Amino acid sequence: MAPQDDDLTPENTSGYKLSQPKHSLAEYQKMDEGDESLQRYKESLGLSGGNDLSDPADPRVCIIQSLSMESPGRDPVHIDLTAPGSAENLKKTPFKVKEGATFTMSAQFKVQHEILSGLHYVQVIKRKGIRIPGGKTDEMIGSYAPNTDKQPIYTKKFQEETAPTGWAVRGQYSVSSSFIDDDSKTHLKFDWAFEIDKDW
Repeated sequence: MAPQDDDLTPENTSGYKLSQPKHSLAEYQKMDEGDESLQRYKESLGLSGGNDLSDPADPRVCIIQSLSMESPGRDPVHIDLTAPGSAENLKKTPFKVKEGATFTMSAQFKVQHEILSGLHYVQVIKRKGIRIPGGKTDEMIGSYAPNTDKQPIYTKKFQEETAPTGWAVRGQYSVSSSFIDDDSKTHLKFDWAFEIDKDW
């Protein structure tokens, strides 16, 4: 069966799993420090000490703070996702992309309470309600430990992209995006829009 146009589930990532079962942050910190392989594993998750910044009043495990776009020849575009109503307003205010321009997106996020396993960024791009060819992107972000005062926020830079060129591709596009982990938990889902034009 063909995938749904709005299918925001990650691609099959068999083989990309934590090599050990998930534990709480406290359990990880008590693990045997004399075990070199375990020490390397803990370091790969960012368990390098520091004071846990998890907010006991906020049950969320992953908090997406912002998205940014950088492209040569223009100032970076920064989308704050923490302000009230910010995700809802994104669809109403499309940002412009110059045709043929190279650009890089990045996400800034926080993790709290427990290890975040296999976070993905998935997006589906449509034009006039129809999914464009190759319009689904699934970017693996990775697994992360809760933030500490030594690392208060994480930033993940995505692969560089190049906007298409020509009169046929100019116009407005709608995008559905989702941050979802290997446990199929959606941490943020939102719609937004962009416009390809001859210039910035």
